[in-house]
Amino acid sequence: MRFEYKIEGGDFTNAGLASSQIKKIMKQVGIEPQIIKRTVIALYEAEVNIVAHADKGSIKIDLEPDFIHMILEDEGPGIADIDLAMQKGYSTASPMVRQMGFGAGMGLPNIKDNTDELNVTSEVNKGTRVEMKVFLNK
Repeated sequence: MRFEYKIEGGDFTNAGLASSQIKKIMKQVGIEPQIIKRTVIALYEAEVNIVAHADKGSIKIDLEPDFIHMILEDEGPGIADIDLAMQKGYSTASPMVRQMGFGAGMGLPNIKDNTDELNVTSEVNKGTRVEMKVFLNK
C-alpha cells in the first residue's frame, strides 16, 4: 500500500496529520502496537521538521509485508551539517517555532532512535530528504 501527502511549511494546524492517518491504518491492518508507536514517533518528528523548517514538502509511505518505508522530501534551507543536526539538543529552529513548543533539537535523534534504517541527505538552499524504514517483524 502506498500513501502520499503534501506538507506546507508553517502549517502547524495540520502538522502530524499524515502520521495520525498512518497510525490508524497500521492499527486496522493489525501491526503490533510497539511497531506502530516507533513508526508514528519517527514520522511525526520528520513531518514537523518539514512544517517548522521548509517551504513545502512531500511524504511517501509504502506499507510492505515486512517493513514500512517512508521518504520525506522538502524544499527548504537544507541542513549544513547533518552530523551536528543528529546531536540531541542541536536546533536551527526560529524563535517563533520554539515559542510554539517545537525546535528542541530532538527531531532527528528521535527519528534515529525509532527507526531501523535512516538516511538523511541534504543540500543547503535546496532541501532535505529523509528516508527511513521500520521493520514489522523484528
